[in-house]
Amino acid sequence: MRVGLLTREYPPDVYGGAGVHVEFLARELRPLVDLEVHCWGEGRTDGVRRHRPWPALDGANDALRTFSVDLAMAEALEGRELVHSHTWYANLGGHLAKELYGIPHVVTAHSLEPLRPWKAEQLGGGYALSGWAERIAVEAADAVIAVSGAMREDILGCYPALDPARVHVVHNGIDTRLYRPDPGTDALDRIGLDRSRPYVLFVGRITRQKGVPQLLRAVRGIDPAAQVVLCAGAPDTPEIEREFHETYEELSRERVGVHWIPRMLPRPEVIQLLTHAAVFVCPSVYEPLGIVNLEAMACGTPVVASRTGGIPEVVEDGATGVLVEVDDDFEAGLARALDSVLGDPEAARRMGEEGRERAAGEFGWDAVARRTVRLYEEILKQA
Repeated sequence: MRVGLLTREYPPDVYGGAGVHVEFLARELRPLVDLEVHCWGEGRTDGVRRHRPWPALDGANDALRTFSVDLAMAEALEGRELVHSHTWYANLGGHLAKELYGIPHVVTAHSLEPLRPWKAEQLGGGYALSGWAERIAVEAADAVIAVSGAMREDILGCYPALDPARVHVVHNGIDTRLYRPDPGTDALDRIGLDRSRPYVLFVGRITRQKGVPQLLRAVRGIDPAAQVVLCAGAPDTPEIEREFHETYEELSRERVGVHWIPRMLPRPEVIQLLTHAAVFVCPSVYEPLGIVNLEAMACGTPVVASRTGGIPEVVEDGATGVLVEVDDDFEAGLARALDSVLGDPEAARRMGEEGRERAAGEFGWDAVARRTVRLYEEILKQA
């Protein structure tokens, strides 16, 4: 089965959950199908072809630059039997290949443009184009994979013209051989953490979707003994970057032990930070699933997360962490939940152990890949 996998992010250029998903899915698909990955970047290696935006569009709106990559991807997919695209950055490429070569197109929806209106702040008029590309691809796709049950409901709500029978739930996965408790502490020492004090950890992009401003305000009032570690980079816009800087500076003046790491850390260092955190926090206001919660759970760490999207399908309230309603009391609710975990180390230990067990037992990437290949086979039989 000759499959083309389309994505913006692919190692070494991974900055979000969709990139993590594609990285591990591709690894598990390779023994099962003839896989060729098409992604952004320079050069070509075995099984991976990288494409860059057309130089003539340097400085143009990001949506137009994305479409130039989509055109290059579509041209390069000749000879593939099926194409599978991830995120709006690659959806149009998959749709064009479907039309050009008469092959099935599978879309995995990691998020939905209509539910991310703050993207207009980042893309300007390009947000209308990103929404158009996603809609065209999703409505014409032979199958749409939702990464959670909540995401499936969102897809059908945003795209009512889509036949529900074509929308399938295949949860994100986690490699629990890679993400596992690491007793090492060298990464903590390099950051300058006080190992005698607990710390709250956030890992994610500086974007309104991830609830970063709300988190910075929420942690002002938590237990003063707790440190706060923010692995936060890749701001969506200069405006939210400035807002983050200002709020971070205010927080640093009010609390001792606030650490900001503005760069993407190597995975082994992230695993160490996850392992030793007293609690991991995911304050997203929109999250189809949230792979980072699985990463924390696999490292044996309790999670405080917003009760939104697919997060409740991963984090079991009271068992592997604490869920917080996204409402007018959200910031205060985050603070209360964090304090409840910080204040009961024994309960936190039990949550971490149960989280590790749940991640390993229910979210393995090998199972995700097998379910994906079965879907490919079903579609090809119908083609």
